[in-house]
Amino acid sequence: MVSQLQKLPTDETLGTLEPVVHFDGAMPTGVTVSHTGRIFVNFPKWGDEVAFTVAEIRDGRPVAYPNEAINRTNSDNLAQTLVSVQSIVVDPRDRLWILDTGSPMFQPTQYGGPKLVCVDLTSNQVIKTILFPQDVALPTTYLNDVRFDLRRGAEGIAFITDSSEQGANGIIVVDLASGESWRRLHDHPSTKAEELSSFLPVVEGRPFMERQPDGSTKPVKMGADGIAISADGSRLYYCPLASRRLYSVAVDALVDRASDDRAVAATVIDEGDKGGGADGLESDAAGCIYATNYEHNAILRRHLDGTWETLVHDPRLLWPDTLSVATDGYLYVTANQLHRQANYEKGRDLRQLPYSLFRIRINAQPVLLR
Repeated sequence: MVSQLQKLPTDETLGTLEPVVHFDGAMPTGVTVSHTGRIFVNFPKWGDEVAFTVAEIRDGRPVAYPNEAINRTNSDNLAQTLVSVQSIVVDPRDRLWILDTGSPMFQPTQYGGPKLVCVDLTSNQVIKTILFPQDVALPTTYLNDVRFDLRRGAEGIAFITDSSEQGANGIIVVDLASGESWRRLHDHPSTKAEELSSFLPVVEGRPFMERQPDGSTKPVKMGADGIAISADGSRLYYCPLASRRLYSVAVDALVDRASDDRAVAATVIDEGDKGGGADGLESDAAGCIYATNYEHNAILRRHLDGTWETLVHDPRLLWPDTLSVATDGYLYVTANQLHRQANYEKGRDLRQLPYSLFRIRINAQPVLLR
């Protein structure tokens, strides 16, 4: 008979996960860190009570940023107020870009809602707002994450994933000088969620699917989500949320308006299996790619030779969402228990406060294409 006091083998952690901030309100998704160490987060409107959709961490708590007024949605002036922000990213010139989905509760978008907003971190003022036309940000579009190459064009180029669960997926390319934008890889297979026959995600030991109170289920169909740019700016990496594959595409093809869809698609590379489903991707100046792994409560790093290693595996990483490499040599990550939301748990919200922001020492620097 085994003694009740005998310690049995159990799953072990790997790596050192450092808590930075805990959140007792709405669930966060995005995180980014300025070159001077300021931390910003965002809270999309997915059903929680969201007092402000973008915040700066000050004295250990989130404060509306850049101000409270812009965080109050004005349905009569969507272009000048924030609706529901999915991602915030500090660019290579240390400016904060806010990616507004314009889609609270994943509702159809209206012109003026989906936008890219630039905030000067010295003055804390909005200095540019780029609105997306309705043939770029479709009614079904869900703007998910963004990366930058500021060396291209007059003021740089931005690349955004459209992870829509209801419509076409793809990559949106934005000329930051003119504000012009266009879709690439529109509904290309590499941007789409995989079918259950080839990808069954398992989180906390259970298949991850939409589950209704009546027992009915349907697969998660969110497409292109995570995004990262290579250290030299030549390749853009991306992955559908519902897939274990990593893909890349030539940046030259994405930005060349003379290239047709077929020519762009010809540059797509299937980079292989990354070991699990990922929400967020990131890259560093040494050429490594980082991927969250929501199936294994982990973050993995891909080296230049294509090999993967596990940076951290920890039971506290309940749905690692967004990654951000900061100039302090740390990799920051939000953990928000997305899979425990009521939509995936037969109408029961199984999330437990607090949500967390962690960091991991990686001794690497962010990609600064400026």
